Amino acid sequence: MDTNTAKRVEIIIEAPMEERLTSALEGAGVTGFTVLPVLGGSGRSGRWSREGQISRAGGMVAVICIIREERLDELLEAAFKVVKRHIGVVSVSDCEVLRAERF
Repeated sequence: MDTNTAKRVEIIIEAPMEERLTSALEGAGVTGFTVLPVLGGSGRSGRWSREGQISRAGGMVAVICIIREERLDELLEAAFKVVKRHIGVVSVSDCEVLRAERF
């Protein structure tokens, strides 16, 4: 089966910023993404966990997009406008997809 090269962008950001980030991505022409809850982790400030939190205000989410390489810069510019003022991590990796017409 033939696969096609694409870029996978994963953005981890504070949960309250989810709507602002996804709106910025949509404004940049991104038509597909997945949002997942992040249960915990460790970073510059040490370990953290969502365990015991009553609201999602202290949590994090992962927003994952798969796009064509030629659209990457526009997506990253839109994402960075949101992420630069908040806790967050943006990573980009190569991936292979089936049905390239969907990306």
